[in-house]
Amino acid sequence: MAIDATARIHPMAVIDEGAVIGPGVSIGPFSVIGPKVKLGEGVVIKSHVVVTGDTTIGNDTVVFPFAVIGEIPQDLKFHGEDTCLLIGARTRIREHVTINPGTEGGGGVTRVGDDCLLMAGSHVAHDCQVGDRVILVNNSGLAGHVTVGDDVIIGGISGVHQWVRIGQGAIIGGLSKVVKDVIPFGMVQGDDAHLVGLNLIGLKRRGLERIDIAELRAAYKALAAEGGTFQERAAALGEASDSDYVQQIVDFIRGDSERSFHMPE
Repeated sequence: MAIDATARIHPMAVIDEGAVIGPGVSIGPFSVIGPKVKLGEGVVIKSHVVVTGDTTIGNDTVVFPFAVIGEIPQDLKFHGEDTCLLIGARTRIREHVTINPGTEGGGGVTRVGDDCLLMAGSHVAHDCQVGDRVILVNNSGLAGHVTVGDDVIIGGISGVHQWVRIGQGAIIGGLSKVVKDVIPFGMVQGDDAHLVGLNLIGLKRRGLERIDIAELRAAYKALAAEGGTFQERAAALGEASDSDYVQQIVDFIRGDSERSFHMPE
């Protein structure tokens, strides 16, 4: 066990042999830290938290009570293989959040990026790849192997099906059932979810110029137009547009996927 001298550990916390506790870490009462856990500088583990498995948590991340981080995947194909969970810096993991490590069949690693906010009751399943500045609102869930780009917001009580990709800057409305890929900067909502437009508020908050937003709007209209397949419209769009943002959408559509796409209504 390696515990930095500046760490503050409540006497009623349980730290297993082998855990690595970095400088300035704070661990509250009744929390349990497993033998393969590594906590970076300034990590705060509040009371009644379980952090287990081969889990690494980045600097200044805060984990709130009753979260369970790094427990084995909820996958019947998992048979105890060595896999891991990597959580970035400055992420906020609120009450009752669960995050599982990877599986051998999915690459062996679950990742959550920097500066994320995982609200109470949200779930990140095995082998998910979650980018930076992602927000999972209360009781939303990512099934196994989901990929979430940077700056995505997943609305409350929404479910994302396994193997789905959600592109950078997209937003998922509350109570949505997401069973297909979502293009970058797209906005999806509904029980029978559809692409209903672009995440314009998110684009403006990121400081995009009007010309960039106008080009994205034109691209969306071109993708929603009739004639040809979705892939053909995307290919034509890639040839016609010089916008880096539009090209990001095109590359996403033409990338490898296990799913089709949520389409405009």
